[in-house]
Amino acid sequence: MLTVSRAVTGFGIPMRGDERSAPDAGRKESLVNQTDASIGIIPAIIGLVIGVLMIAAMWKVFAKAGRPGWAAIIPFYNIYVLLKVAGRPGWWLVLFIIPVVNLVVSIIVSLDVAKSFGKSGAFGFFGLWLFGIVGYPVLGFGDARYQGPAAA
Repeated sequence: MLTVSRAVTGFGIPMRGDERSAPDAGRKESLVNQTDASIGIIPAIIGLVIGVLMIAAMWKVFAKAGRPGWAAIIPFYNIYVLLKVAGRPGWWLVLFIIPVVNLVVSIIVSLDVAKSFGKSGAFGFFGLWLFGIVGYPVLGFGDARYQGPAAA
C-alpha cells in the first residue's frame, strides 16, 4: 500500500497515522491563526497615534501662525496653509504634484517654516523635513513664536 507523507501533501491535512490527527492538533493551528490575525493591530495603533500627534502638532503650528488650526485635517488645504505660513505663493501647491520637484519644494518650504518660527535652517532640514514627526511637535508645543512669513 502506498502512503502519502505529510511533507508531500504540505496542506496540513491530517492523514492516517499522522501526529496531527491528535485531538489537540487543531488548537495549535488556531493559536497560530489568532497570532497571524492580530499582527496588524499593533502597527495600526502606532500609526493612528502618530497620525493624531501630527495633526495636533500641525494644528498648533497653524494656530501660532494665526491660521485656522482645523486646516491641519483637510488634505491639500493643509499644504496650502503651510505654504502661506512659509510665505510662499499658493500656486506652489501644484509643484507638490510633480515628482522630484516636490522634494526640492518641500525642503524649501521646511526651511522657510523654520525661519518663520525663528529656527535655523538646520532645524528646518533635519527637524521639519527629515524628521517631521519630531520637528512639528517641537514647533507646535514648544516655545517657538511665529515671526511672520520668512519668504515674504
